[in-house]
Amino acid sequence: MRYKNIIRKIKSTAVPLPMENVDTDQIIPSRFLKGVTNEGYGEFLFRDWRFNDDGTEKENFVLNDKTYKGDILITGPSFGIGSSREHAAWAIADYGFRVVISSQFGDIFKNNSLNNFLLTVEVSPEFLNELFTAVDSDPQTIIDVDLENLTISIPGKNLSEKFDINPYKRMCLMNGYDDIDYILSKRKEIEEFEKNRRNDFSI
Repeated sequence: MRYKNIIRKIKSTAVPLPMENVDTDQIIPSRFLKGVTNEGYGEFLFRDWRFNDDGTEKENFVLNDKTYKGDILITGPSFGIGSSREHAAWAIADYGFRVVISSQFGDIFKNNSLNNFLLTVEVSPEFLNELFTAVDSDPQTIIDVDLENLTISIPGKNLSEKFDINPYKRMCLMNGYDDIDYILSKRKEIEEFEKNRRNDFSI
């Protein structure tokens, strides 16, 4: 699995996408859902917003603006709504983003993202607006996402907020585990349990 990695603290500049109600078909149009692995979808991320019909870049779309770059994508509320396609998370991760920040995510998209080592950070609408303002004012603004302490902040500014995440998913992200890795990490405990169970039955 290409995107499996350990996420504990990410400090990066960010790409702002202040759009609401972005659905998974806008993240990656259905005509590109042809692969059977999670690789190679980054080039199709926001395909119809990034490119004209002739394949040339649309100058007014943020991913084509060299002013903004980084491992973090900041989006408007209700991001990742619509169909349950896992390819949306694959496309964002394959493009190079490691964190997506919004005030609200589609539930299935959020789960698909966490399962693919793409951290979704849900913040308050007020804090989201603060982030957009900071990045708009200075594209070199660094955002610090601390999964260990469940905080997101801008170093050097009095701007910080706590965020929540499923404890199991947090543990997996911090250790680079998918579900199978987690089970394997408990191999000794499982073997000990089975051994004790056999002993109990043998009495």
